[in-house]
Amino acid sequence: MQKLLASFALATLIGAPAWAAPQTVTLAVSNMTCAACPITVKKALSRVPGVTEVSVSNEKKQATVVFDDTQTTVAALTRATTDAGYPSTPVKGTAK
Repeated sequence: MQKLLASFALATLIGAPAWAAPQTVTLAVSNMTCAACPITVKKALSRVPGVTEVSVSNEKKQATVVFDDTQTTVAALTRATTDAGYPSTPVKGTAK
C-alpha cells in the first residue's frame, strides 16, 4: 500500500505543471480624469481571472497589477482597461 501511495504521489508531481510565480506589471492608463476613474479601472482589472491584487494611482495615471501568468496575460489586462474606456500600455521594464 505504501508503494502504491508513493508511486501515486510521484506520478502527480511529475505530471503537474510547474508552479507559476506571481507576476507584476505596471500599466500606463489613459483617460483617467476624475476621482471615480481609478475605481472603474480597478474593478475592470479585478474581474480578469488570475488577478490577485490591483492598485491604481490617478495622480500617476498608472495601475499596478499582480497576476498569475498561467491564468491571464498582460494583453488581457490591457484589453480589460481598454474595454472599460481606459486604454493602457505596459510601462517598459516593469513586468516581473
